[in-house]
Amino acid sequence: MKNHRLCRWIFIYFVCRRHVLASSGILYTMLDFLPVRLKRAVRHVNENLLYELRVRADKPLRVNLGGRECYLGENGRVEHRESALFPTEKEIADILFSASNYSVYSVSEQLRQGFLTGAEGERIGVAGSYVSEGENILSVHAVTSLCIRIPHAVIGCAEEVYSSCLCNQLRSVLLLSPPGYGKTTLLRDLTRLVSARMRLNILVCDERGELSAGDLGDTADIVRFANKRTAFSAGIRAMRPDLIVTDELQREDYSAVRRAREGGIEVFASAHLVHIEDVPEKLFDCYVSLSGLGQIGDIVGAENVVA
Repeated sequence: MKNHRLCRWIFIYFVCRRHVLASSGILYTMLDFLPVRLKRAVRHVNENLLYELRVRADKPLRVNLGGRECYLGENGRVEHRESALFPTEKEIADILFSASNYSVYSVSEQLRQGFLTGAEGERIGVAGSYVSEGENILSVHAVTSLCIRIPHAVIGCAEEVYSSCLCNQLRSVLLLSPPGYGKTTLLRDLTRLVSARMRLNILVCDERGELSAGDLGDTADIVRFANKRTAFSAGIRAMRPDLIVTDELQREDYSAVRRAREGGIEVFASAHLVHIEDVPEKLFDCYVSLSGLGQIGDIVGAENVVA
């Protein structure tokens, strides 16, 4: 009996301790690749509002909190640049080393494309000295700036898009906005809703390892770090998807979308565009523009779009 009570109290102690540690951020694994003093500073802000860190060598550390830019000091948000932390080039190098799982060589292909993806889906954009031969980038070194984007799961944020575009049947949807408006978060939640409600086979082409950082539903299959042409072609042959989801369409990617649609496969995608008329090819049924961070602007059907 005493042993039973002792085990029960030990169990309660560790449950309570886990709750306290979690609320204090100690169990928080996102951004685990940050150096100690930057990690401590980040722990002083609400991680649910933390969208982006700008880490520049010998310049003040800046963050995007809930859509607003501010400085970050050792105890959290500060008003003046003089009170902010000033990351060093060594700390930037340490971030890349840690985020690459201690093998920068293993992520050299990502770095040649200007980014690196963290273990929890954090996208780390890099700026430094690019070594190229003709149009081919061979390597990146002397990195002096990082743009670290933190993925967020906002459950239900795509309900308006779902009810407007997909309530009767599956259609192809393109999300448009400037960078930083939450297209990837919206795309992730829209995928989850389709998986949960339509139970269709979904192929997620995650070229940068960011889109799949969250719950995409039980019927989603993920191809990471392949370009869209390869992922679409191989995925269609191997996985028989009803829907393909991808992020950040470039002009050269529209041919892959066209082939998928010609084969009867719907596509969800996003693009860094402001106006619907700027879309290179009108291959989608619905076009959704974002007017701000997480704010749905216009939703336009394909029949209303001027080609």
